[in-house]
Amino acid sequence: MQKILGFMRKAITEFDMIQDGDRIAVGVSGGKDSVALLKGLVLLKRFIGIDYEVVGITLDPGFNGKQTDYSPIEKMCVEMDCEYVIKRTQIGEIVFDIRKEPNPCSLCARMRRGALHDAAVQLGCNKIALGHHYNDAVETFVMNLFNEGRVGCFAPTTYLSRKDITMIRPLVLTTEKDIISSVKRANLPIVKSVCPADGVTSRQKTKEFLAERERTDEGFTCRLFGALRRSGINGWGYKDEVNLKGDNLEI
Repeated sequence: MQKILGFMRKAITEFDMIQDGDRIAVGVSGGKDSVALLKGLVLLKRFIGIDYEVVGITLDPGFNGKQTDYSPIEKMCVEMDCEYVIKRTQIGEIVFDIRKEPNPCSLCARMRRGALHDAAVQLGCNKIALGHHYNDAVETFVMNLFNEGRVGCFAPTTYLSRKDITMIRPLVLTTEKDIISSVKRANLPIVKSVCPADGVTSRQKTKEFLAERERTDEGFTCRLFGALRRSGINGWGYKDEVNLKGDNLEI
């Protein structure tokens, strides 16, 4: 986890994500990214020099009408002395059985986001941490460009005035490859998604496109990430003049 912690600390500092007194709700789906994020934020508390609290929140969508077993995550949280809450929902039933959405991901994401915001507020949290990483940022940048014809990406830090809560993404400087490696080495528990749409999404196609380009043009993903940062859109700009010149783009 040491490498991930280094990137998380850099992101938290560079994008001013966490302050003393913060109570942070970590959205834990059970996948590698969110589990690594939860573990990382708990470990960082020991040496980052910021006084904050962490609460893990899992929203069970109830896919296929069944409750998911998150006991491995619960066990990890007990061992870390980290508060953990599971919220059972009917999102899966609404999206797939009642609405029968032909493109379910958008509605599902909106419903889960709204439920997470509400749960975080109920638990007295002022911030929500999500597990989006470096590759997610590049994929979103490409999807917005080619699917919607616009230049944009999710922001590293976003204040939601309607809920009076701030969204942070401490893994945005961490590659998916590093997360996979660290999760395996640390033997962190993973709860596999049973979403019916898993693996057939637009994001998956974009991921495969970028992987193919990276195989034939090494550094392609890094250059896209550099372009995103140099553009300065959505809070991605560099803070110092050295980085504005394009230095230190390697992750």
